[in-house]
Amino acid sequence: MGKALIIGAGGVAGVAIHKCCQNSDAFDAICIASRTKSKCDAFKEKLGGGKTKITTAQVDADNVDELVALIEREKPDVVLNLALPYQDLTIMDACLATKTNYVDTANYEPPDTAHFEYKWQWAYRDRFKEAGITALLGSGFDPGVTGVFSAYALKHQFDEINYIDILDCNGGDHGYPFATNFNPEINIREVSAKGSYWEDGKWVYTQPMEIKRVYDFDQVGEKDMYLLHHEEIESLALNIPGIKRIRFFMTFGQSYLTHLKCLENVGMTSIEPIDFEGKKIIPLQFLKAVLPDPASLGPRTKGKTNIGCIFRGKKDGKDKTYYLYNVCDHQECYKEVGSQAISYTTGVPAMIGAMLVMNGTWKGPGVFNIEEFDPDPFMDALNKWGLPWQESFTPKLVE
Repeated sequence: MGKALIIGAGGVAGVAIHKCCQNSDAFDAICIASRTKSKCDAFKEKLGGGKTKITTAQVDADNVDELVALIEREKPDVVLNLALPYQDLTIMDACLATKTNYVDTANYEPPDTAHFEYKWQWAYRDRFKEAGITALLGSGFDPGVTGVFSAYALKHQFDEINYIDILDCNGGDHGYPFATNFNPEINIREVSAKGSYWEDGKWVYTQPMEIKRVYDFDQVGEKDMYLLHHEEIESLALNIPGIKRIRFFMTFGQSYLTHLKCLENVGMTSIEPIDFEGKKIIPLQFLKAVLPDPASLGPRTKGKTNIGCIFRGKKDGKDKTYYLYNVCDHQECYKEVGSQAISYTTGVPAMIGAMLVMNGTWKGPGVFNIEEFDPDPFMDALNKWGLPWQESFTPKLVE
């Protein structure tokens, strides 16, 4: 039994809060904190009648002093950071100051540049070690489950893994001409950045959306997918021995890409401030304000996601191929927790990571990526808490 402080009150946080309450044997108390306390109070009103005791608080996650005061008041066993990636470092600072374990789902991003890497958080390794506390980075789906899948494949199926292709397919339809399934600012920054993959010990860079493949996904069908940079490539390249190449692909429909190209062409995806009626505004943040809130997509999204990893490597001297993946139904997720599958596939692993750190199953002072821990308890929890995994030994390969 333990207590979690959940920072954030968006779609992913909503799923994690539901799951913590379902898992009251592990979470006997949670505190939900956000800049907008009314959002936290709404969760408490909806879920507060169960065994998990819920408190709420207002906090500015950019302010270390406010975070420290909140942690000292609530005394959680773990802080689950489901705020924005720009706020990872202030929350890690507050955890260090209070000697509190830390879990997040996405690596730090500087607000002023679309740059995704772990160097800023890895720089905290010695300080977390000296404080005797654990920081678990990237306990979402990708990053997150994809790292656990990689550790599980290495432990149970391979002597060494040489190739990993991570395939993220959203076969859902929300009916809008253009909307993003998670935070529009993060989503559009990710998609419009240059692509990259890891090969033979170095990064290979591509133009945005330059490399396209078509893949036939189980329970979804054929979809166009594009090579993107994604943060778990960086940590897997370090932590999975024998790696020769890691790539990440995500599916996009033509309507999404056409709208995105138009918005790029007129400057709406820029993160450079511009003068507008005497104020500085960032076009991408304005675009975020006019697009549908991802949390509002749940009731209207139909279809399924399919996210997983295709591994190729060696076992007992022979070549081997293995595919681990999860299929998630948008409507089933909405029925259960009021969110679509994009939030669900991130919020469930966030709860599981927080649980394993909180109960000491995963422990060790320092800063860790998820694939550095024993994957088995996480894999068991995925089956138990709503993201059952499937495997194939004869998958279609990506060229």
